[in-house]
Amino acid sequence: MAAFDWDFQPKLDRRVVEDLFTLCFVESREDLLVTGKTGTGKSHILQALAIKACEQEWMVRYARCVDLIDDLYAGLADGSYERRMRKWCRPSLLVIDDVGLGQLKRRDDEPTAAHMLFTLLDRRHDHATTAITSNIKLSAWGKYLGDATLAAAVLDRLAANSIRIDINGPSYRQHLARERAKAHGRKPRGDKAT
Repeated sequence: MAAFDWDFQPKLDRRVVEDLFTLCFVESREDLLVTGKTGTGKSHILQALAIKACEQEWMVRYARCVDLIDDLYAGLADGSYERRMRKWCRPSLLVIDDVGLGQLKRRDDEPTAAHMLFTLLDRRHDHATTAITSNIKLSAWGKYLGDATLAAAVLDRLAANSIRIDINGPSYRQHLARERAKAHGRKPRGDKAT
């Protein structure tokens, strides 16, 4: 987190985030849900937490939500679904990044992504920590995951035992793009002509 620009996200409570790096939430099997717009630092924080947990020899697994769901769908196709699900359940810390980004595939004869995510979180609940980032509103999870009822159950599981952080600020990537454009004497994209 040494590279994180805290001044750029002044509404983010630095003490809360830095306290996560004690990894007490992993030890106590609390979940973590970090929401906010694209480019606000959600993935940066969770990747840094995953590295810290690895350094302390916790078993960690990291995946984008779409990749995790694709892996489970592949398990349905080749008969290894239960084995794959057990592998996703095993880590002390599972990081599921970018709920809301990427196209989730589904055929009518297969369970929804919401069903798979619910099953995963239900099996991990109170046994291991799951940390999730999302750039869509929680109310949009039902549409994204393909089942509003199960998405509500997923969020209910998370609400029961999770730390919630919402990063309400501008995109750091867009800020860097504007700075690079200025440094090269170009007008930044998205800036209106004066």
